[in-house]
Amino acid sequence: MGATIGKEIKELGFNLDFAPVADVKTNELNTEIGSRSFGNDPDLVADMVVEVVKGLQDQGVSSTLKHFPGHGDASEDSHEGAVDVENDINRLRQVELVPFKAGIKAGADLIMVSHISVSRLTGTTEPASLSPLVMKDMLRTEMGFDGIIITDAMDMKAITDYCDAKEAAVTCILSGADICLMPEDLPAAYKAVLKAVKDGVISEKRLNESVTRILELKIKRGVIMSDTDLLVKAESNMAPKTDTGIAESKSEEEKGKMEE
Repeated sequence: MGATIGKEIKELGFNLDFAPVADVKTNELNTEIGSRSFGNDPDLVADMVVEVVKGLQDQGVSSTLKHFPGHGDASEDSHEGAVDVENDINRLRQVELVPFKAGIKAGADLIMVSHISVSRLTGTTEPASLSPLVMKDMLRTEMGFDGIIITDAMDMKAITDYCDAKEAAVTCILSGADICLMPEDLPAAYKAVLKAVKDGVISEKRLNESVTRILELKIKRGVIMSDTDLLVKAESNMAPKTDTGIAESKSEEEKGKMEE
């Protein structure tokens, strides 16, 4: 399935898919995840997630594990308002995090962080997409993920009822997100981030961490060329060709090396 989807959307010009869903659906009242989950067995979901990651990325399309740290046990919909999943860290490690761990090991390029809160873990009802404990401590440090962290859509009510677009954008970056997806008010969010950078609230070092991850992935997936690739291409285009189509060397010294 991953290979088929990857091949077809690649032909249409896409290089990224917000899939697979890595949520373990343990709550039958969960309508937000619904049939998007592979099931209620963490190990089965993990196996499926790994194969979709491989299938997509074998086609050159980046995969995205979602919705970290696991939306399958929720009964509410974060599109409509606040959602708190009252699972402790032991339960998360045994169930919700299992597919994410497998997907990270399989090399997934991105992870999407949800807007659910995990109050028994963080001690607050702060959405995971605004939580440094979830993104830095859990996802980066404990799980060892060094790819791109992207938020779920920031125009969902779990965020807009919690804070405005300006605060959400700045907070998610400070908390560890590399990409702030779909702010409710993009111009306001952009200006807020720019002001935070100018005021020193968001450091250049923090920005560079995210920019580096994004550029490295674009090079890895062939979206942009690396400096080395550009140099090789430039030298190849500049070198004169012989009748055989082989580039001539530019000096007697180079010719001697080629003959050797």
